[in-house]
Amino acid sequence: MAALPPWPYPKRAAHRGAGKLAPENTLAALRLGHAHGYRMAEFDVKLSADGVAFLLHDATLDRTTDGTGRADALTWRELSLLDAGSWHSASYPGETLPTLAAVARYCRANGIAVNIEIKPTPGRERETGAAVALDAATLWKGIDVPPLLSSFSATALEAALEVVPSLPRAWLTETLPADWRARCNALGCIALDVDHKLLEEKTVVAAHAAGLRVAAWTVNDPARVAELTAWGVDTIITDAVDEIDASVPRLS
Repeated sequence: MAALPPWPYPKRAAHRGAGKLAPENTLAALRLGHAHGYRMAEFDVKLSADGVAFLLHDATLDRTTDGTGRADALTWRELSLLDAGSWHSASYPGETLPTLAAVARYCRANGIAVNIEIKPTPGRERETGAAVALDAATLWKGIDVPPLLSSFSATALEAALEVVPSLPRAWLTETLPADWRARCNALGCIALDVDHKLLEEKTVVAAHAAGLRVAAWTVNDPARVAELTAWGVDTIITDAVDEIDASVPRLS
């Protein structure tokens, strides 16, 4: 059995900052997740037209801002003027898109560990993987718990590995092919980050035996959280920050 790599991350992580309780991938969401006791946040990062790393899930601006079209078609100055809160509720009009740098300042100041999902706009996978890894290494330099980088894009993770091999990586997947161990190893990943619906206890055991940690998303049912915890899942990512207790001791 392979030795498990260090895993300094909390057992619970808030999905996109605070799940669905605040505008996703904003500082407002991070603040709300923190207020609910979460000390780890997962969020999505891509690049602006002029190469600034900022938080947004979609390839386009339409769903979560008052902008339209490709997210990487605008410069950061243009993106910074968008309203990223009104779509959610009347409580958040004028909430802005944050840069990765702003998020780093907030998270470091408040003791929040981070899972940075590298979410490239299609066609910019390698560029985004390299840029986000370099930024993360700089912004979190000297911190005890480094950012965990994850992505569905093997190309982005390969680029992150090439430029900052010291940062931990997780292979993010919504399928579980037979060669999942080999894929994680090829990308130098320390963790499998998988849709919880695909997980069985034997999968967690097999991952740990292969020297891989396991993260599961997006788990919003307390009974399922309890089951995954009993199986030894290392970190559970949830939207339900108001229902899932964040204060689970980290045993390893």
